[in-house]
Amino acid sequence: MIERGVLSGIAIGLTFVGFVPYIRAIRQHKTKPHVFSWVIWGSSTFIAFLAQLSGGGGVGAWPIGVSGLISLYIAILAYSRRADSVITRQDWWFLLAAMSSLPLWYFTSDPLWAVVVLTAVDVIGFGPTLRKAYVRPHEENLVFFAIFAVRNAVAVAALEQYTLTTVLFPVATGLACVTLVAVVGYRRQAVRTSSG
Repeated sequence: MIERGVLSGIAIGLTFVGFVPYIRAIRQHKTKPHVFSWVIWGSSTFIAFLAQLSGGGGVGAWPIGVSGLISLYIAILAYSRRADSVITRQDWWFLLAAMSSLPLWYFTSDPLWAVVVLTAVDVIGFGPTLRKAYVRPHEENLVFFAIFAVRNAVAVAALEQYTLTTVLFPVATGLACVTLVAVVGYRRQAVRTSSG
């Protein structure tokens, strides 16, 4: 069996394997991320990392922390590039819901409640990206989201304790990545068929 530290290292490596080309594609104007999805993902992922640490996730939580920091950088990059800066009232609600997890965690003294809120918000945070990708499916990078689905599976395997607090976030967001890949792949095929 592979040591948890090695699995965590592999998951962090996959994080960089996914993010470096994605960031390069943003800089080359090939990928146009939705800024608010990335603000939500960055903040919720980093807070989930803190909750995982508090819940005993140990070294297996580190890939989520690294991902949160890089996601916040992508939000800044998306904003500065004005990639897709259409921000709806719904987007603001998603952000407020993500930020509500901190006081909920503080007042309940239980990281599980923060993880439940953050997981729901993070999955809902796929909404703006799914909406945009459905209409413009070629503006998203499928390999990126596929790598993160695999990365989350490896991160789960690296966790030191398996509880709902430590497992919920990476499993749910991994499944959301798989869903996004499937929807975008389907839409690309539909666009190709209708224009062919």
